[in-house]
Amino acid sequence: MTDHLIFRGVATALITPMTEDGVDYPALGKLIDWQIDEGINGLVIAGTTGEGSTLTDAEHREVLRYSVERAAGRVPIIAGTGSNDTAYAVDLTAYASEIGADAMLVVTPYYNKATQNGLIKMFHTIADASTKPIILYNIPSRTGVNIEPETFVALAEHPNITAIKEASGNISKIVETAALVGDKLDIYSGNDDQIVPLLSMGGAGVISVLSNVLPRKTVELCDRFFAGDVAGSAALQLELFPLVRALFSEVNPIPVKAAMAEMGFCRNILRLPLTQMEPKHAEVLFQRMREQGLLA
Repeated sequence: MTDHLIFRGVATALITPMTEDGVDYPALGKLIDWQIDEGINGLVIAGTTGEGSTLTDAEHREVLRYSVERAAGRVPIIAGTGSNDTAYAVDLTAYASEIGADAMLVVTPYYNKATQNGLIKMFHTIADASTKPIILYNIPSRTGVNIEPETFVALAEHPNITAIKEASGNISKIVETAALVGDKLDIYSGNDDQIVPLLSMGGAGVISVLSNVLPRKTVELCDRFFAGDVAGSAALQLELFPLVRALFSEVNPIPVKAAMAEMGFCRNILRLPLTQMEPKHAEVLFQRMREQGLLA
């Protein structure tokens, strides 16, 4: 792990509770407090799981500001500021820096995509606008573009680019990246079913959907690994796999928002094109949650 570590362990990719008319700030505040009380190591606000792509610009900024103020320095707040419009991402990143976010999560450009050279130029432009560290977010299944290992090496030269959220699922490529970047970039798993594999390659932790519903146990998984109990950590990874699979049985964050609503943290309201979970999938999810003691 690097000497510019943003967090070690688990940062929850937090849902954004909503009403029919906007963001449910009382519910968001309670969620932030509960996550911190449960021992979480960081919070990602308005990322994929937080439905950042369907928040209005005003909502996006207010959710970031509110979250920074509510957390009050208790854990790092990582702001989702990526976009396929570089100019928009620059403005949002500069704003998040000004209001006191601790780091930025910046996704690769979706739909219009980019060459590897375009990715370098885009990330450099956004990083130049930030006074805080940048986490590069690689999730080709959503964006249609992959950051190649050699591109990570080039990006690591920028002083503000310090970490990777790696959600490609391609372990061979992740191993290659880890070998090439060494101690220049921290690597976080972006997949809850690959936490231990990433940690075993020197990863610094996970940016997690699972920890919305199970923050303490997800933190325990990482803590066990860091304490040298690799077998115990692996056992937890395998124990939690059925719940993880159910949380991704439909497009994220459809299942996790259904789960959080069932636990009483929010209403099950999403914005189109996201729709409520299909009953047959929800039944399996709730059964997996009961197995973990999350529901009566």
